[in-house]
Amino acid sequence: MEQIPFDPTDPKGALSQLPQTPAVFALYGAEVKDEPYIGRTPNLRGRLERLLQPSAKHPRRLQLAGRVRRIAFRRTGSDFESLLTQFSLLEEIYGAKALERMHLRAPAFVRYLGGNPYPRIVVTNKPSQREADWAYGPFASRAAAERFAEEALKLFLLRRCTDDLNPDPSHPGCVYSEMKMCLAPCYKGCSDERYSEEAAAVQDFLATRGESKLVVLRDQRDSASSRLAFEDAAALHAQVQKVEAVRALAPELVQPMSRLRAAVLQASVNSDEVALFLFESGRLRGPVGFSTIGMRIQNEQSGSSSLFAQPMALEAIPVAGTEGPGTREQGQEAPAANKVPRTMLEARMEAVLAELEKGAGPASATVRQGHLALLKRWYYRPEVKREGEVCFTDEHGQWPVRAMLRSVGRVAAKSLTHVPRT
Repeated sequence: MEQIPFDPTDPKGALSQLPQTPAVFALYGAEVKDEPYIGRTPNLRGRLERLLQPSAKHPRRLQLAGRVRRIAFRRTGSDFESLLTQFSLLEEIYGAKALERMHLRAPAFVRYLGGNPYPRIVVTNKPSQREADWAYGPFASRAAAERFAEEALKLFLLRRCTDDLNPDPSHPGCVYSEMKMCLAPCYKGCSDERYSEEAAAVQDFLATRGESKLVVLRDQRDSASSRLAFEDAAALHAQVQKVEAVRALAPELVQPMSRLRAAVLQASVNSDEVALFLFESGRLRGPVGFSTIGMRIQNEQSGSSSLFAQPMALEAIPVAGTEGPGTREQGQEAPAANKVPRTMLEARMEAVLAELEKGAGPASATVRQGHLALLKRWYYRPEVKREGEVCFTDEHGQWPVRAMLRSVGRVAAKSLTHVPRT
């Protein structure tokens, strides 16, 4: 972080050195033991002028000039980066209390209790790290997780009771067994093998966000249609629609906690870069800048009707020293050798991802909970208010590099037209 001394007798001298850009700041007192005042702002100089420059017009305004002796700050390119930087500073000073200071709540997960002899699913805000493969989320809220769990159970015959079962034919059962919505292992209504099969189907459904069941139903529907069994096909199509409705309750962010990997793209402090953050192993890392030099950022609202128009395209970059006055007519395109090929941009993206993946050490419980809460808070914002983009790995764990390059173009185009708040 950048630091400057602050003299209470000459506040303008220090404040004039500050940029009028978004930043996270810390105000330190004369004593080392004094806790710093930490905040974030879209206009660093304007915010600190209100805090450190006394005003007779606003006598009730918080004034810290008499207590501050040093100003530390870090410029940020986005609100997402500001929140992450602020949390990191607070976590270093206050530890677990940083969560409370930033009002970060543990996200909700749907947890599959696979360690139970008769598995079931529950909603929890504290998934176990030892069973991270069986915790699916994060959801926008606990209510959203409970709704998804309830609707998913309607597609299967898994038990809903919370008892540790000891199957006995004399067990009275429950209303779900009477309604044929449960296999009723409590009174040996099914074999252990049959219940294990149903539990495995539920686990696959959660892990794939419903895709495992959709594939089977679609194949059965198509098969029935090819046999001209249209009534069966219609019934299967209705089941497909039910599964798709449940799947829609789990956004793409909902994944097994141990396998959740996301790349968040945000505007950068540097105008010729886009900042990348990587969420992996329960923590956020970054930012690392992706250079947009060699990319022509198109205006998506230009009205072009070309089928090949993309948010990101390539632009010719002249080689230094190869051009001079009169060497090329105005409007003539540079030689193909001077363009940045798409393969080079892909290699540039892969290098940035490799840098982010380095040093993936273990994170504390506070860092895991805080970073996950920050990612959840940003992702579930209304789309019109969510700045930046996010990309996830595919089913093989590979990054969609070309899609990420298009996302870079869109983020860069928005940052070019963005006017910082004052």
